[in-house]
Amino acid sequence: MAHIPTATGRLPWRASVLTLFPEMFPGPLGVSLVGQALEVGLWSLALHQIRDFGLGRHRAVDDTPAGGGAGMVMRADVLAAAIDHARGTDADLPLLYMSPRGTPLTQARARALSTGPGVMILAGRFEGIDERLIEARGVEEVSIGDYVLSGGELAAMVLIDACVRLIPGVLGAEASLADESFEDGLLEYPQYTKPREWENRPTPEVLMSGDHKKIAAWRRAEAERLTRERRPDLLSED
Repeated sequence: MAHIPTATGRLPWRASVLTLFPEMFPGPLGVSLVGQALEVGLWSLALHQIRDFGLGRHRAVDDTPAGGGAGMVMRADVLAAAIDHARGTDADLPLLYMSPRGTPLTQARARALSTGPGVMILAGRFEGIDERLIEARGVEEVSIGDYVLSGGELAAMVLIDACVRLIPGVLGAEASLADESFEDGLLEYPQYTKPREWENRPTPEVLMSGDHKKIAAWRRAEAERLTRERRPDLLSED
C-alpha cells in the first residue's frame, strides 16, 4: 500500500490494530482534534480482524491453557497468521502488545513512537496470548497502568491518542505541549481562567501581574510542589 505524504510533507503516522472487535474503533479516536487529524490524513488507522485467521468452522482463536487453569489463551498460530498478514503492508511498524505486565507507557515513549512511522498493536483478550508468539514475532509488551481491562482495545486507544496528539499539526498550539505533565519530569502546574474570582476563590495575583518572569517562576514552583506531593517517584528518577 502506498503512503501519500500529507500537506506538511511528512508521511501519515500509521496505527495498525489487530483485534477481535474492530467495531470498537475509531471510537474516541474519531472525535475532537485527533479525529479531525484522522479525517485530513495526518494519521491513518488500519484494523485487522483476528478471527479471520481462526481455525475450523467456528474460526477458533483460543484454547485452554497448558497445565490447566481458568480461562482461555489466544493461540500462537492464529495470531502469527494475523500478524504476518498485517505486516504485508506495514512491515516497518513496531509490534506492541497491550499487557498489564508490560513496560509502562510514558510520555517519553509516546513521543518517541510519535516521531516514527507508527505502531502495530495487538489487542489481546481472555487470559492472554501464547508466550511463544511474543518470542517468535518480536512483540514488545506495553502497559498503561497497574490494573486489568477486559481486553486490549481501550489500552490501544490510549496509546494511539498519546502518540497522535504529538504529531505536528494535530494540536493548534504546539507550544502548549512543552508545559504538560511529564514533559520536563514534573506534573503540570495549576491552571486558571476567567472569572478572576469564583465562589470567593481568587485567581493567584501573580498570574494577573503581567510579569512573565514571576509567572514562570510561580508555575515552576507549583509544578515541583505538586510533583513532590503526588508523584515523588518522578523526582527520584533524576
